[in-house]
Amino acid sequence: MSVALTRTLLFSWASSLFPKVIDTLHCISEIQGLSNILATKEHSSDTAFRMFRRQLFHSSLSMILDPLKLAMTSPEVVKFGDGYYRRVIYGLGPYIADYEEQALLACIVRGWCARCQATRKNLDDDALLQCREFTEALLREAANSLAILWDEYGIVGDLVPFTNDFPHADIHQLIAPDILHQLIKGCFKDHLVDWVETYLKTQYGTKEAERILDDIDRRIAAIAPFTGLRRFPQGRGFKQWTGDDSKALMKVYLPAIKGHVPAEIVRTFRAFLEFSYLFNAIGQMLLTNQRLDKLVSCRIDFASRGMLEGTCLSAKLQSLRYLAPAFSTSNSGGAPGSVGEPAPLTHSDAQPSPPVASTQADNEEGIPDDLPMSLTGHVELARTRQGKRARTIEALAVEIGVPNLGSLLSQFLFYQQHPNDRREPAEIPLTDCPRFEGSISVFNSASARFYAPSDLSGLGGMRTEFIRSAPLWRNEAPRYDCVFVGTNSTDPSETGMQAYEVARVFSFFSFKYKGVRYPCAVIRWFDKIGDGPDEDTGMWMVRPSFLPNRSPNFSIIHTDAIYRAVHLIPVYGDQFISRDIRPHHSYDTFHAFYVNKYADHHAFEIAG
Repeated sequence: MSVALTRTLLFSWASSLFPKVIDTLHCISEIQGLSNILATKEHSSDTAFRMFRRQLFHSSLSMILDPLKLAMTSPEVVKFGDGYYRRVIYGLGPYIADYEEQALLACIVRGWCARCQATRKNLDDDALLQCREFTEALLREAANSLAILWDEYGIVGDLVPFTNDFPHADIHQLIAPDILHQLIKGCFKDHLVDWVETYLKTQYGTKEAERILDDIDRRIAAIAPFTGLRRFPQGRGFKQWTGDDSKALMKVYLPAIKGHVPAEIVRTFRAFLEFSYLFNAIGQMLLTNQRLDKLVSCRIDFASRGMLEGTCLSAKLQSLRYLAPAFSTSNSGGAPGSVGEPAPLTHSDAQPSPPVASTQADNEEGIPDDLPMSLTGHVELARTRQGKRARTIEALAVEIGVPNLGSLLSQFLFYQQHPNDRREPAEIPLTDCPRFEGSISVFNSASARFYAPSDLSGLGGMRTEFIRSAPLWRNEAPRYDCVFVGTNSTDPSETGMQAYEVARVFSFFSFKYKGVRYPCAVIRWFDKIGDGPDEDTGMWMVRPSFLPNRSPNFSIIHTDAIYRAVHLIPVYGDQFISRDIRPHHSYDTFHAFYVNKYADHHAFEIAG
């Protein structure tokens, strides 16, 4: 049996402490080659030889890891990040493997579970977890009847796991699933995508099926770009699939097949995708709970040591109190607020206030731990304006093709000065709106910073992405991204898509009016189709918005109204698309779009 031992073997200690760890991992990666050399055709079907080869695998691992055993039995003094030295006992960490490798590692019969004692006939039954002690007890009881262990318990009694040679190590506890290959590549590519191809060939014949598959490829290739989303210029037509290929294609595949396959197949894909994103969210939640438990225990320990009393300035402030009388002699009868008598402590002094995001730049300092996490987003224009683009609102109107841009700016200024006015723009006479005739600065992008702990994020779960609005992107074609715009922030009961509208940004610009700088965006609105997501794909649908006179519905909004970027995928229907459509044509060519909630986990939370 050839075992893919290039999987990651993780240890809970740093390789810098043990230089032999790197050499050890290199040795482990070579076992696969040894296995292939021994697997000759003459003996490949011999039961005794196969048992020998499997035990050789475990014995090799045990011998390779043997130099590290000393650190698992004798404490080592290690300096921690807080500056304290502690005695540490190390141990083997999780072994990430697919099922075939799990069966070999756990010494179980193929088809049984490596983690629990459920029978192979019903793995969904409630069952106790597998453990080293349970296996050893069965071996003692049935030492002379290994066939019973094989048939009734799924245990290969001839093999001894390599973890039995190490303290505090139980292979059943160390095994971790290979999510990338088992869940994503295995289920998505090896089952669902192949299922679509098989269905098309069975239903329409090979020639017509290939024609449909070519159209699916063109649909995938025509999808508009999005930050962090991989592009597939050839569709799904690449020879060697990797786990990352499957993970990226999952985000755009569903709308591309709708119209070419029955609704039942589309709904199957939807169920799988939603499970995949929910699985990650549960994992993040469990990890967060574990970290919170650790923080709580640390806080109790710190409190018992008096480490949470005051701040780092407390000692200095205490010493200054003894110097205060020397300066307060002449002011002992002064008013509150003098040096001799400190000002009374108000509620605002006692409670720290969260930092207010500036319209000019982000607060570069982190939020103090005692303050609640801010879940609001912040959008900031690029630092450098585009010198070759429009400098007046009239020139910008010509550049982006919005003739009434000056009127839209006047309406924008009216709402900025009258935020409580609930009238529609058409109800406000332009004579009541301020006029602006100064210069403007145009920008090709803006950065959105928002709370997204389920995706790749920094400290505190914050993430930054870029929103593009450029007439020429990477010297290839124009790019005008779409965004979520908060329109119902005053109603806390509305969340998700109910709290946001979708719009496309045609320009970012800023200007000063009466001493106030306004960062703005020229947008075109989208209208939601229906009151909920599409039943087959589970995604909301939108279409470009028009005014009653059938002209495009443009507006100018403050960048504070923008939450983050959003990815739209065309609703292709059952028609074949043109071979000439490119990604930058997508938003202008099609008339309805899916809000891609699978673009990332944060988008799934909003548009799910």
